[in-house]
Amino acid sequence: MTTATPSAVSDAAVSTGPAVCAALEVSAERGLSSDEAARRLLQHGPNAVSSHRARLLPVLWHQVRSPLLGLLLAAAAASYLVGERSDAVIIGVIVAMSVGLGFVNEYRAERAAQALHSTIRHQAVVVRDGRAQSIDVTALVPGDVIELRLGEVVPADVRLLAVAGLACTESVLTGEGLPVDKATDPVGVGTPLAELRCCALMGTVVHAGSGRGVVVSTGRGTEFGAIAAGLGTHQLETQFQVGLRRFSMLLVYVAGALTTSIFAVNLVLHRPFLDALLFSLAIAVGITPQLLPAVVSTSLTAGSRRMIRRKVLVKRLVCIEDLGDVDVLFTDKTGTLTLGQVAYARAWATGDLHPRDVLRWGLLSTENATEDGRSVGGNPLDEALWESPAALAVKAEVARWTTLGVLPFDHERRMVSVVVRDPAGATALVTKGAPETVLERCTDVPEQARAALEAEFVAGNRVVAVATRPVASEAPPTPDDEHDLHLTGLLVFLDPPKPSAATALQRLARLGIAVKIVTGDNAAVAVKVCRDLGLDVGRALSGPDLAAMGEEELGAALATTTVFARVSPEDKARIVRAQRRTGGGVAFLGDGVNDALALHAADVGISVDSATDVAKDAADVILLEKDLDVLADGVAEGRRIFANTIKYVLMGTSSNFGNMASAALASLFLSFLPMLPSQILLNNLLYDTSQLAIPTDDVDEEQLQRPSHWDIASIRRFMVRFGPLSSVFDLLTFAVMLWVFHSGPAQFRSGWFVESLATQTLIIFAIRTHRVPFFRSRPSLPLTLAALGTVVVGAVLPSTPLAHALGFQPLPGAFFAALAAMVAAYLVLVELAKRLFYGAVPAVPRVEPVDRRPQRIRRRAARFSTALPRPRVVRRRVG
Repeated sequence: MTTATPSAVSDAAVSTGPAVCAALEVSAERGLSSDEAARRLLQHGPNAVSSHRARLLPVLWHQVRSPLLGLLLAAAAASYLVGERSDAVIIGVIVAMSVGLGFVNEYRAERAAQALHSTIRHQAVVVRDGRAQSIDVTALVPGDVIELRLGEVVPADVRLLAVAGLACTESVLTGEGLPVDKATDPVGVGTPLAELRCCALMGTVVHAGSGRGVVVSTGRGTEFGAIAAGLGTHQLETQFQVGLRRFSMLLVYVAGALTTSIFAVNLVLHRPFLDALLFSLAIAVGITPQLLPAVVSTSLTAGSRRMIRRKVLVKRLVCIEDLGDVDVLFTDKTGTLTLGQVAYARAWATGDLHPRDVLRWGLLSTENATEDGRSVGGNPLDEALWESPAALAVKAEVARWTTLGVLPFDHERRMVSVVVRDPAGATALVTKGAPETVLERCTDVPEQARAALEAEFVAGNRVVAVATRPVASEAPPTPDDEHDLHLTGLLVFLDPPKPSAATALQRLARLGIAVKIVTGDNAAVAVKVCRDLGLDVGRALSGPDLAAMGEEELGAALATTTVFARVSPEDKARIVRAQRRTGGGVAFLGDGVNDALALHAADVGISVDSATDVAKDAADVILLEKDLDVLADGVAEGRRIFANTIKYVLMGTSSNFGNMASAALASLFLSFLPMLPSQILLNNLLYDTSQLAIPTDDVDEEQLQRPSHWDIASIRRFMVRFGPLSSVFDLLTFAVMLWVFHSGPAQFRSGWFVESLATQTLIIFAIRTHRVPFFRSRPSLPLTLAALGTVVVGAVLPSTPLAHALGFQPLPGAFFAALAAMVAAYLVLVELAKRLFYGAVPAVPRVEPVDRRPQRIRRRAARFSTALPRPRVVRRRVG
């Protein structure tokens, strides 16, 4: 038995095919038995390189790694050592509670991400118990005989036993983008496994052709596993994370400037050094929205659960935000605008041939294996052909023919060719594929055939052309053999428009998303389907049209073009890149190997659960149902989460900034600190705790109708304009406490604590909407209860038994009357300022187009049940 180590694999991989099978005790025809496969799975373990796990220590470290928290704890320790023990303990407890809140919420988000990852599966066609069957790739074991087909990610290290034009893209291992042709003959013993033409290695992608091989190594024992063991799996930043980081840096600069100046002023005023240091650090912590990661994590976790219920799966939680940023969607036609349930309708024959003859040739030119009269792992057209009632009368005749060689379909030729031998011993080449390419290789095409083809296209039907010619050789066909063909006829398939597609397109339009169709089908077919669904077609471009256009001309044509037909994989990626240069967020929805390049190129790659492996690996979002209405749900949810996150950001940058600026001003003219460090931290903790309910809040409909983007300049303007409003009422509170109530330090601090907590908490009701709060936009019940509850806790805290330990003193009843008047005036003033601000600044700020996704040339099998490492990637700006 071969052990799962790279060296053992290399020895086996260079052996001949029968030798490999003998070493692994497996028959190439029958494969392993189910019992033997189960035993080997226990011995070797799951075929997984790594999996996403929620780990306690990394999440905890993420919460405590803040330099400000470290400095604060160090200062609190010093305060404890010099005798200020009660203050030090209070500060330590508050910091611990803050860290604990963030830890609990972020760990819940990690658990949610782990649950997401476990739902993403890949299948492989394996021969077990003498028949082909589809299993999860994690269940593969050494000795399994597997089939490799176009678009699949090779799930393990495989010694090839048979190939038919097989070529694999191995950039995940070598960095080279060109496909490598595969053969069954070894290069020689001692050749590095990655250079062997007789091996297909885990993580590489089947670029063309097909093959069969025996698994010689799985999981960490593969070449890829050996590389993954020595590499980190750091996830690259999304655009949302970049914006979050830039916002955090803005607050760092503000906090640094404010803290340094306050510390310097307190030293000049001869305040005790330790008091000045603690006060300055507390100001820095107070202006920093410490629970922002927790709020974001809570929003994303809750959003991911809602999206799963709506049949939308995100590979990374932060991709939810990017999905909400989309304003242009490129999608294929089949299964999205149409039912995706392809049905064979009829055959059209040329000359004296009978439609039955065309159907027979069509059944013979199938590259996938057949079992019990059905196609295993076939494409939808072949499956529809084999399962059609018309095929029942022909299958017995087809069974008497012998297939001698296959040249599989690829997206450059758009055809499949087979060499077959009839019962009488005559051999023929049969070619089946896209009508345009097949007809180009035919010697004499009747005008009736061209007219029939055009009529089918205009009717919106899918058509496959079938052509033949006699051949003398029984060798497998090559592309050079596809010439001088005789057109035998056309196979017509029906795929009617999806009844729900028209409604989904209208909903996407209301969300501000322009839908464009990118298809390998004929332009007339795509235009017919679009018009039937009420989609404004505008202009239609084909692959040759695109080839004649320069980049500037293509960019200009995008605005008036809805349908791109008969396009190659490279054309799709080029269209997506051109659209991104015009600005906005671009999504691409595809499920085939020919969609992988475009999925990589888009801001958000979207695929479906039934897609090819390479398409699912290239995508950021997986739809459990191929339906545009499902996608619209995901977009709306992404925008809702982003809108709620921005609510917290605006809260933190306005009220926090205003309160901390007020503390800085008060320290200049007061003979005592306006608020103790522990009180500042407690105020910040209570305020942040109430904001954890923001993810439950409702979002106004107009905020969902267009994408929202990070705009640091707009956030900065909001902070500068609304922060001073908070300071005005803070200064008014100072005057009331000093000149009306003649308060001492403890009562002064109590009054300002209650007022600052009330104003900065209740402002959420004004900031959360552009409408008039409560009358035209109501907050969620949890948010309302959290905000009001926090205000009540802050108001009664100075009268509790904890008041003395916290440095508070009971407040007079008249103060609360003054507080109610000030809060009401503050909210009215904020409402007026909000109207002026949003009247001068666009409600949805735009940003320059930025490449928001990495070049993931080497992120081929970015799976989670069988995760592959993330290589170093260079991010570049577009436009």
